[in-house]
Order: sequence, then C-alpha cells, then structure tokens
Amino acid sequence: MINFDENKMIDNGLFIYEARNQLEAIANNICQQGLSNIFFSSVGGSQAMMEPFADMINEMSPIPVYCVLSSTLVMTGHNQLNQNSLVFMSSKSGDTPETVAGAQYLKEKGCTIVSIVGKKDSPLEKLSDYSFVYEEGRPQELVLYLLIGKILNNQGFFDQYNQFADELKELPAVLVSVRKTVDDKAIEYCKNYHNEPYQIWIASGNLWPVCYSYAMCVLEESQWIRTKSVSSSEFFHGTLELIEKDVCTTLLITEGKTRSLDLRVKKFLEKYTNKLTVFDCKDFVYPHISDEFRPLLSPVVMNAILQRISKNMEVITNHSLDIRRYYRKVDY
Repeated sequence: MINFDENKMIDNGLFIYEARNQLEAIANNICQQGLSNIFFSSVGGSQAMMEPFADMINEMSPIPVYCVLSSTLVMTGHNQLNQNSLVFMSSKSGDTPETVAGAQYLKEKGCTIVSIVGKKDSPLEKLSDYSFVYEEGRPQELVLYLLIGKILNNQGFFDQYNQFADELKELPAVLVSVRKTVDDKAIEYCKNYHNEPYQIWIASGNLWPVCYSYAMCVLEESQWIRTKSVSSSEFFHGTLELIEKDVCTTLLITEGKTRSLDLRVKKFLEKYTNKLTVFDCKDFVYPHISDEFRPLLSPVVMNAILQRISKNMEVITNHSLDIRRYYRKVDY
C-alpha cells in the first residue's frame, strides 16, 4: 500500500485516546458551568469534520445545536448566542482567518470556546477557553467523540458513554483495518475514474458533511476535479436528471438513521448509470466495537475509506494533494 504507515497511524490515534482524561475533564468543567446550547463554527473541512456531531447531539438529546460557518456568523450574528453558549471550533493551522475572526466575535459575546487545533500557540488556541492541540494525532474526530460523548453523558443523555469511550481505544486499529480492506477497491476506482470530466457524489445524514467536504476539499481543491455533491434527501429533487449511463457517480452509505435514503438512491442509480461506485460502512468489520455504536462511527470510518482514494489518486494523476493554485497563494 502506498503512503501507508500502519504503526504511525496506531500511534497517532493513541496519542489522542491517551488524552481521554484531559478531554473528559474539559467536558466536566463545561457542564459544571452550565450550557444553554451548542454551536459548531469554523469553515471548510474543519467545519465538515464537526458537523456529524450535531447529528449525534440531535439524535441523543434535546440540547439545541447549530452549525454556522464562521465567515457567516461574524456578518449575521445569531440570536441564539448567549453567555451560556458552548462553541466548538477547529483549524489545522490554528490561524484560518475566518475562524479566528469568528473566535474573536464569540469571545466578545462571552461564549465558551473549545478549539481543536493542529499547532501549539496558534491564534485560535489563544482565543479559546479550552483547547486540544492534536499535532500529528489522528483522527481529529476522536477528540469530539470523547468531548461530546462525555457532555451528553453528564447531561443524562448517553448512559453507555463509558462503554463507548472504552471501546474507542480500538478505533485506530479499526481504521487501519478499514484502509487495508478498501485499498484494492480504491485503486481500481482511481484507475477507472481519474480522468472523468466531472463526478457526482451523494450521501446522507452523518455522512453528508463527509461527502461535501471530500468533494470540495479533496477532489476540487486538491485534485482539481470538477465535482457535484448532493444529499440523498435532495437527490430526487433535481440532480437525478444529470444521471446518464456514462456519468461517474459515487454513493456513500451510512449505518445511521438515514440509511434508507441512501438505499433508495442506490436502487435508482443501479438502473441508470454504468459508472456507479458504492462505499457502504456496513461492509467493513469493526473489531472490538459493539454493533450499537457502529452508526456513530460512520463518519470517521468513511473518512478512512476516502483517504485511500486520495492517496492513490495523487499517484495515478501525478498531482500531489498539496498543490494549490490560489489557496494561501494569492490574496482574496
């Protein structure tokens, strides 16, 4: 397997998991302070990484939760923001201008800010009440599984949290196994479709943020492949008319509550395109993870699956994932 270091992946995952006590202490402090609602506010892939946790909160609790892009928030404000609002923010660099501006705005509002950042001493970290610096740690989602899970548990909405958190120790190994299992399929996908004029990507529920982020931040930003993403919920209200026999279409299927929406789309696509690829979380084994927790892990598992497309695609296209024409290259 190219661009694959199993030991490093395990170590990077354990780096985050070993901070469980630190993260749970943050959750405890937040709950002691009290919270009226929860916001997720960043931009780009960092925002998309957090949005499945809004679904998790909505499904498990009555806590009001909102996803608002930082660049929008500073322009429009939000009437639900108050001094008891808890805001999660994320930035790999810690200096994403829109996110930093959002943090400054939220600081002025007196909100509690929890940031997930990749570098120490970043502007975002300094503006935050609590922060976790993951450095080389992966996946970042593990930070939120522990933080959000513990908050929900403290609020009386996730009684099985301790079992879930205990089993998350196995997540790094699970993601390694998933990557190994899917790699041959990912290679075949890249060989078949790297030259397509455009692609359509579809998902629902807790995989919708994964889908639109992959289409935008990897295929478009990192590979310059023209891509349309649409949710399974909306597919039959417009995008279905673009489906033809030779249209490259990729469907990501969750194990969450919206799975039936994905399966409906799958049934349609199997009739009308010869270039359908399906990645279904249900097809993968999660050693030592209880079945009841599998739906929660669909986003992080799918990201591991898609990473194998990315790593193989950059080799087959001879186009590094790090090449940019405009991002952080020119003023805009």
